[in-house]
Amino acid sequence: MKVLIVNDLGTDTGGAERVSVTLRDELRERGHDARLFSSVATPLPEIDVLADDTCFSRYAPYRPVLATANPFALAGLQRTLARFRPDVVHLRMFLWHLSPLVLRALRRVPTLVHVVNYDLICPMNTKTLPTGEPCHHKPGRVCLREKCLGPAGLARATAQRALLHRWLPNAADRLVTNSHWVRERLEAEGVRVDGVIWNGVTVTPTRDPLEPGPPAIGFAGRLVPKKGVDVLLEALPMVRERVPGATLLIAGDGPLREALEHRATELHVRDAVNFLGHLPKEAMADAFRHLWVQAAPSTWEEPFGLVAAEAMMRGTAAVVTRTGGLGEQVIPGETGYHAEPGDARSLASALVKVVGDRNHAEFLGARGRERALAEFSLGRFVDRVEESYQKLIKNPA
Repeated sequence: MKVLIVNDLGTDTGGAERVSVTLRDELRERGHDARLFSSVATPLPEIDVLADDTCFSRYAPYRPVLATANPFALAGLQRTLARFRPDVVHLRMFLWHLSPLVLRALRRVPTLVHVVNYDLICPMNTKTLPTGEPCHHKPGRVCLREKCLGPAGLARATAQRALLHRWLPNAADRLVTNSHWVRERLEAEGVRVDGVIWNGVTVTPTRDPLEPGPPAIGFAGRLVPKKGVDVLLEALPMVRERVPGATLLIAGDGPLREALEHRATELHVRDAVNFLGHLPKEAMADAFRHLWVQAAPSTWEEPFGLVAAEAMMRGTAAVVTRTGGLGEQVIPGETGYHAEPGDARSLASALVKVVGDRNHAEFLGARGRERALAEFSLGRFVDRVEESYQKLIKNPA
């Protein structure tokens, strides 16, 4: 099968980009002729573009305009389609660099649109208000009223959405999301969704058996407000009241790091918190091999959240926010627990259920590993993608 994957970025950086690159490579391993089309934009100058075919785009100052209508993306994709002649196109993220214009090129080729975020229903891609509350408005002038966008931003978003609504129905032969949560969010705003394909993670070795002694809690992610690491820090003293000696390992970096270190001192838990900074995958796996539980306390509705699936794949219990795609990955009492978003007391209570009982932590981790292998492995993800391709080829719209 000849497959063309289309994504805004062709870099090994964020989760969506990494999935696109990995999917291309896995399809090739299975004998398919797979290519990746992306822009040449990169988050940082030293990052390599791993796509096979590219078009022009840049971050500031060009991205806001090119995200609305990128003629280079349309022309580049048309050339690639004419030369490669794919059996199916797998369209992933496209509203940040490629723009809705690429939809014009996809009218006559079977196309799977794989929605991995809230782009189709939110120009900010978060469905979260500046107050931190979930947004349940349809995009429009409300974005200006709620101060999500300024006048110029609203004008660009309005133009982009007009093009999107014009071309998407003709291009999307099948539309799937990366979680049931995102599916419900899209359907609530009138978007037709045909199915769900969960993301997949690499099968990794099981972590070490838990040893007697102080339990360790882990966090992995960008140190930014929406990831909820500040809530986790506030929960730590409450956890230590119930489970003295509990420690916290924070893998990741970001603008909140200095403030978090200062807050840890104020909470008198600085000696119990180890800020590891950004770690490569192998180093993080080594650092987390003795974790009792991994926390993913995002305060926004994560569309999927790879960290929970990765934790369970290692055989580690997961405590996650109950909302978003994170919540549907974890089965409370079986593979981990849920906590209310932004609620340190709720988070502390969930964590204590794990770190207060080593045998229970081992049980949760083992069941989490089973669930990850069955539902969230990279192989299972590619299986589901191939099934969608076959449906498109046999029953084109």
